[in-house]
Amino acid sequence: MIDHISFAVTDLERARRFYTAALGALGAVECNVTEVSAGWSVDGADDFYVNLVDADTLKTHPKTHYALSAPHRAAVDAFHAAAIANGGVDDGAPGLRPKYHPHYYAAFVIDPDGYRIEAVCHRAPE
Repeated sequence: MIDHISFAVTDLERARRFYTAALGALGAVECNVTEVSAGWSVDGADDFYVNLVDADTLKTHPKTHYALSAPHRAAVDAFHAAAIANGGVDDGAPGLRPKYHPHYYAAFVIDPDGYRIEAVCHRAPE
């Protein structure tokens, strides 16, 4: 069910040093490093990420986000609609996020307690 987890950080290099050491002790290796993010994985699935944000954003936006695997794009759409209809706040409508990869289809919501939840499908359209 969990696709990946990410934390917002204000110092990417500091976070990379910390998580490379800490997660390395668990067998994870760093992968997919960009100017604004870095990921770690044990099995090549990019399970854990940190994303660079400015200090003001960190004060007002959820510091973590949890991405849940969706079996197909229609499930992402249904997740978003159900979440909004039941007290969630839109934080990114269903759609492609090609900056991650060509088939990354996701939607983001803030739940009633302030957690940022994503549903993501990595498959090509059916």
